[in-house]
Amino acid sequence: MEKKSITSRAHCLVLAFPGQGHINPMLQFSKLLERQGVRITLVTTRFYSKNLQNVPPSIALETISDGFDEVGPQEAGSPKAYIDRLCQVGSETFHELLEKLGKSRNHVDCVIYDSFFPWALDVTKRFGILGASYLTQNMTVNNIYYHVHLGTLQAPLKEHEISLPKLPKLQHEDMPSFFFTYEEDPSMLDFFVVQFSNIDKADWILCNTYYELDKEIVDWIMEIWPKFRSIGPNIPSLFLDKRYENDQDYGVTEFKRDECIEWLDDKPKGSVVYVSFGSIATFGDEQMEELACCLKESLGYFLWVVRASEETKLPKGFEKKTKKGLVVTWCSQLKVLAHEAIGCFVTHCGWNSTLETLCLGVPIIAIPFWSDQSTNAKLMADVWKIGIRAPIDDNKVVRREALKHCIREIMENEKGKEMKSNAIRWKTLAVKAVSDDECHALVRRHHVGPASIRNWNSFLRMCLN
Repeated sequence: MEKKSITSRAHCLVLAFPGQGHINPMLQFSKLLERQGVRITLVTTRFYSKNLQNVPPSIALETISDGFDEVGPQEAGSPKAYIDRLCQVGSETFHELLEKLGKSRNHVDCVIYDSFFPWALDVTKRFGILGASYLTQNMTVNNIYYHVHLGTLQAPLKEHEISLPKLPKLQHEDMPSFFFTYEEDPSMLDFFVVQFSNIDKADWILCNTYYELDKEIVDWIMEIWPKFRSIGPNIPSLFLDKRYENDQDYGVTEFKRDECIEWLDDKPKGSVVYVSFGSIATFGDEQMEELACCLKESLGYFLWVVRASEETKLPKGFEKKTKKGLVVTWCSQLKVLAHEAIGCFVTHCGWNSTLETLCLGVPIIAIPFWSDQSTNAKLMADVWKIGIRAPIDDNKVVRREALKHCIREIMENEKGKEMKSNAIRWKTLAVKAVSDDECHALVRRHHVGPASIRNWNSFLRMCLN
């Protein structure tokens, strides 16, 4: 068969797991490919596609079924029931989609699939299409799950201290939460481990990280997976290299008037504590009260994002807008973190929030909730040294006085200045990761792929051959 020319438009199908933390980076990566002339079709579940009102018009949108098209995942009744149904129905409808596109003029040259969908690679290979696995968690977490897949790490954990290649020593509190629910329900840990069941058969393995952040792990893993490439940080260009100033958001969330920025504009530099726990984390009434009282009693300013579903947990009489504080249900996190008024970020340490924090040079206070967040908190505090992990009591609650102490450490003390300096260093390295000079150097070394796809010709050749 005659090869396509480099000027031809390859068609890349991007299959994303139905969640904001997966859609955002994969869509951002898609925009990088699109700028190089690659035609993109974004695929997610029919139910989740209802949330995607603002996908760039140049990117086509297709859907598959997870078996719960009308009501959504909660109809499944349990995570295991959802995962099982998604695997069965998802693989069937994905096969139908590739068959449909193959019969039209929309033939697919490459599938980039979320690694949470290992069955997508099996389907892709049946059609003779190239497949690239996209890892949406960081390489420390991937390393942990990979060793469970190999059988060199087992659940429930027996060791008090966990030692794995190229990782820091990990205590139980640093491990993903699913190790500790395994005996009660092994399905969640199994779900994260199975992503590595066939990953060695992928044509490329991509990860939303950057080399300097994970270089020892990346060097080690490339001995095992030669086709591994770090292609992050996948965040909008305006907050990194500023090459595309119209690239100001991920392009999924419906635009809302952002009163947060207006409120921040008249606050002194580095004076505001920003508090947000992402789109999934939920806290009990006791923890919400401790957070609210801490912020109310602290001397400085605060901006707190409390989702609408969580507002009823705020203490009675807690004012949402005062001279020192503002509580909102939504904000543009990237714009907030980039604002000079922000002094620190109280975060759950989801990987997207972690990457955004590293890219924008903001020190953090970590209050992890579940999944990979405790591991991310360990990295932020002890490896990258840009923050503090808030201590919890016997009831697993961060008390107001403990959080006040953490805020003072970062906002007022010398230790905070050191964390800020480290945060700026990681920000500089993130910007460098997407620079032209760094991209060319990485390609010459045949090492990790650059975050900027504009110079990653090997990936384009893969699509276009």
